[in-house]
Amino acid sequence: MKASSFVVSGIRAALVASALVCAQGAIASSATLDKIKSTGAVTMGVRESSIPMSYTTGDSRFDGFHVEVCRMILNDIKAKLGLSTLRINYQPVTGQNRIPLVQNGTVDIECGTTTNNTARQRDVSFANTLYVEEVRIAVKANSGINSISQLAGKKVATTTGTTSVQILRKHEKATGVNFDEVFGKDHSDSFLLLESGRADAFVMDGSILAGNIANSRNPKDFKIVGEVLSVEPIAIMIRKDDPQFKADVNAAIAKIVANGTMPRLWDKWFLKPIPPKNSVVGLELSAATKNAWANLNDKPAEDYQKK
Repeated sequence: MKASSFVVSGIRAALVASALVCAQGAIASSATLDKIKSTGAVTMGVRESSIPMSYTTGDSRFDGFHVEVCRMILNDIKAKLGLSTLRINYQPVTGQNRIPLVQNGTVDIECGTTTNNTARQRDVSFANTLYVEEVRIAVKANSGINSISQLAGKKVATTTGTTSVQILRKHEKATGVNFDEVFGKDHSDSFLLLESGRADAFVMDGSILAGNIANSRNPKDFKIVGEVLSVEPIAIMIRKDDPQFKADVNAAIAKIVANGTMPRLWDKWFLKPIPPKNSVVGLELSAATKNAWANLNDKPAEDYQKK
């Protein structure tokens, strides 16, 4: 055999070896997919009272806008992995433990109401945004409170592990406004603080405020008031350093958007009666969320504040 033949053979061997290494690297970079395929199961992180995004409907059942989107994503993942069935285990998470549970592998995909920001991006990854939130203030309708300035000397509720009160304090119109924070362990607890009179206001994502008001005993007793405190991308959270899983999740999201499903889901969860009480949240589709669907991206909240 000629020397040149040895060279060609060597090149071919190197290419084959390189391909094998790349294939092995792809598998190694998809730890979540490997886990799902080997177990035939996936753990979805869900919230218990983030109505209508992610919440319990009773008897350990969970549903909502983000939960349904995640089910669609996982159905796509199931097909890609060639699985005939895929068991979804629902893991309730809180504002405090949601990031650690994603980091340590307890939760494979978190489908709640987590803001994508630069600080959190150091610990986890986020899928492309399908919902853009406005942080607002809820009060009792007869409270006389209509703005941030009227919170001086009041008790303001928020949920442990969230950033809403920090956002309120940083707002330019909150300068010199001193109030006391009271904390609920989850959004239902925070709303109960307002409902029971132990708090004068509840600061949180507008959808959560509207959902809890709609699901309350007397929705007309409450209103959402004041300035928009922040505009934030709420996104599905996944483990960091698993680029293949993130790519597959985003590919599924792109399909959901392309086939026109998103307006139907919005109508279902925000504008029509939802379980368990057949209440209506009544939030119209915002221009910011529409834009997120038209221009899929995983930009953090800080990018939205620059606009």
